[in-house]
Amino acid sequence: MDVVAACRAFVAVSGHGSFTSGAAAAGIPQSVASRRIAALEEHFGARLFDRSSRAVRLTPFGQDMLPTARRLVDLADAMADDAERARLRPLRIAVPEICPPQRLAALVVAARRQRIHLEVRPAGPQERERLCQTLEVGAGIVAVPEETAAWRVPLGLAARTPFPASTVFLETLRSGRARAQARRRILIQPEDDVAHLRDPLTRAGQSSGLAPAQVTVAPSLVDAAAAALGSPDLLLCSRQQAEDFGLHWCRLAGPRLLRGYDVAAGVREDLDQLRTVLYADIARCLGVTDGHPGSAGGGAPGDRSIGDPA
Repeated sequence: MDVVAACRAFVAVSGHGSFTSGAAAAGIPQSVASRRIAALEEHFGARLFDRSSRAVRLTPFGQDMLPTARRLVDLADAMADDAERARLRPLRIAVPEICPPQRLAALVVAARRQRIHLEVRPAGPQERERLCQTLEVGAGIVAVPEETAAWRVPLGLAARTPFPASTVFLETLRSGRARAQARRRILIQPEDDVAHLRDPLTRAGQSSGLAPAQVTVAPSLVDAAAAALGSPDLLLCSRQQAEDFGLHWCRLAGPRLLRGYDVAAGVREDLDQLRTVLYADIARCLGVTDGHPGSAGGGAPGDRSIGDPA
C-alpha cells in the first residue's frame, strides 16, 4: 500500500465531506479514492469514515488520525519540492575567459537539455585553479599539459597580413641589422601564460636568436589582438581565435604548442557529465576543431578532483 497516496485521498475526502468531490480534488477516480481509504482502514484496523448516511463523516478514530495524515501529505509535498530543487541545482563551473559568449550560451542550453543547470564563470587559468581550490565553483575547465588533457587545441601565430609559407620558423623573426627594421613581437595572451606553453616558446625564441622582448605576455587578449591588428606583431592563438579577430593564422615549425584542458570537479557525477555528455559542446567553446574524448593527440586523461594540483 502507498501510505502517502492513501493519506492524500483521506485528507481530500475529509476536507470535502464527499468521496466524489474529494476524489476530484485529489485528481483520482472515486473508485480509486475508496480503495485507498479502505486499504488505510484495514492497515490501521479501524474505520476512518462513518458511511451510514449519505454524508461522509469522520469517526472519532478518523478525527484523531487526520492531523497526522495532513502532516504526512505536507511532508511528502515538501520532499517533492526539495527533490525538484536538487535536480535543478546549479553547477557553477569556471571556464576559460577566451571562450566566446555565444558558444558558452550554446553550452548552457545543451546542458539544460540534459537536465544539467550550468552557471559559467569565465576566468583566467590561475584564477580557475584558485576557484577550484577554494570550492567557490563546483567544477573548472583547467589548463593542463597536453599529455593529460581531455581537450587539446593547437596553437599558432596570427598576423594582419598573410604568411608567405604554410609554417612559421622563429628564425625568420630575427631583426635585421638596420635599426629601422622593427622587431616583430610574439604576444602571449594571459590564457597561455602557463609554464607548459610559455616556457617552451621562450626557450625556442632564445635558441632562434630572438631578443628577450620579442616573446612577451600581453596584459589581456584584447591588448594582444589589438597589437596584432595594428602592427606587424604576432598573436599566439588558436585558429578559431584568429578567425574571430579576422587575422591570418599559421602553424609554428617548432615548438609544437597545444593548449590542454581537463575537468576538475568535487563530485564524480559532475566530472563524468562534463567529460562525456557535454564533451563536444565544451570542445566547441575551447576551439577544438575535431576529435572525441582522448583522441586529440594523446592518451586518456586522468581523473582530477577539485583540490588536486595541476
